[in-house]
Amino acid sequence: MSEFSDVTIAHAIQLAVAPVFLLTGIGAILAVMTNRLGRIIDRARVLESKLDGVSAKFVVTLKADLAVLSRRAKLISRAITLCTTTALLVCTMIAVLFLSAFFHFDARIPVAVLFVLAMLAFFLGLLWFLREIYLATKNLRIGPR
Repeated sequence: MSEFSDVTIAHAIQLAVAPVFLLTGIGAILAVMTNRLGRIIDRARVLESKLDGVSAKFVVTLKADLAVLSRRAKLISRAITLCTTTALLVCTMIAVLFLSAFFHFDARIPVAVLFVLAMLAFFLGLLWFLREIYLATKNLRIGPR
C-alpha cells in the first residue's frame, strides 16, 4: 500500500509540473504589468506637480494627459487583477490535484473547470493589457507640439 501511495503522489507531482510552469509565465507577465502601472503612477505624479503655476492652456493639456493616465491605470489594474486571479486558480488546481492523490477522488471535472476559468481570466487579463497598450500608443506624442 505504501508503494501505491508513493506512485500516486509521484504522479500528482508530475501532473503539477505543467501548471507550475504556467505560474512562472503568469508571474513574468504580472511583473511587466506592475512595472507599467508604476511608470503610469510616476508619470502622473510628475504631471500633477507641474499643474501649479502654469498657463491655463497648459493646464488643459496636463489635465487631458492625466485623464488618459488615469484610464490607463484603471485598465492595467484590471489586467493585474485578472492575471492574479489566473494564478490563484492555477494554484487551486494544483492543490486539487494533490488532494485527489491523497484522498483518492476523481479530480478531472474540478481540474478541468479550474483550468477553463484560469484561461478565461488570463484571456481577459491579456485583453485589458492590450487595451492599455493601445491607449498608451494612441496618445503617444513624440517631439514638440
